[in-house]
Amino acid sequence: MSMHEFIDNQVKNNDVVLFMKGTPDSPQCGFSGQMVQILDYLGVEYKGVNVLEDTDLRQGIKDYTQWPTVPQTYVKGEFVGGCDIVREMFQQGELQQFFTEKGVPMNGKAEA
Repeated sequence: MSMHEFIDNQVKNNDVVLFMKGTPDSPQCGFSGQMVQILDYLGVEYKGVNVLEDTDLRQGIKDYTQWPTVPQTYVKGEFVGGCDIVREMFQQGELQQFFTEKGVPMNGKAEA
């Protein structure tokens, strides 16, 4: 399986995927940590994929979306954005609405 196929498989077979530095239990950068906090706060189930485990994956995810930074968030196969975009969506209540529209359950609080 190529790196592109691996990434494509993760994106298409998980409702919410966070490509990040580190793991949800141990983020290795502040931006990844912020993403984990937002998703955990909302109670969204997601899969964290650690790009630090594989240099091909770290570059591959950037090539996959033509987006230069990590973390990257995908919902139902759709690229949502990096930390700044997702954080802004969360603060405006747009992220919660987006999850609802996509049929992604939230067990946390629905408002920022």
